[in-house]
Amino acid sequence: MPNWKPIVGLAFNQDEFESYCHTIQWSAFKPKFIVLHNTGLPTLNMRPEGFTLQHIQNLVHYYRDELKWSAGPHLFIDDHKIWVFTPLNMSGIHANSWNKLSLGVEILGDYDKDIFSQGRGLAVRKNAIAALASLHTVLGIDVSTLKFHKEEPNTTHKNCPGKNVIKQEVIAEVKDLISKRKGA
Repeated sequence: MPNWKPIVGLAFNQDEFESYCHTIQWSAFKPKFIVLHNTGLPTLNMRPEGFTLQHIQNLVHYYRDELKWSAGPHLFIDDHKIWVFTPLNMSGIHANSWNKLSLGVEILGDYDKDIFSQGRGLAVRKNAIAALASLHTVLGIDVSTLKFHKEEPNTTHKNCPGKNVIKQEVIAEVKDLISKRKGA
């Protein structure tokens, strides 16, 4: 089994996450782009209160002990918080061809079925947009480089992050939020 990269295991609201991103030293690993995923399982209904620390610890067991990976994705985002899993300044495992080049961001839900524009799905969306805006800004990455997992050439997850997550809408909303933050 490869050496496991310890997780961060901290949850932030949008403003706290923005501040957290500015504390990170990006010298060892500086991603070129970000990859958006959906969890598929668990769905929103399976996590009525979003992720808990126990859920995050269960993911450690899953990635480290069952899949035998050295890390997992970087973020898990639900309708309440932005959870940092793999340290943002270390490569994670989330999209085979792109692990060494990108950050992996997981949003809670199955967006082939869950709605991304209302209710809890909309709350997940708002947290994801905020996290993506923070990361693109602090890293100086062009938002138009955002990729969806289904675009990764070797993936078997051909629907990820789901048909209800529209790439051009996500990119436009991230750009709008970055502009609003700069104007504030």
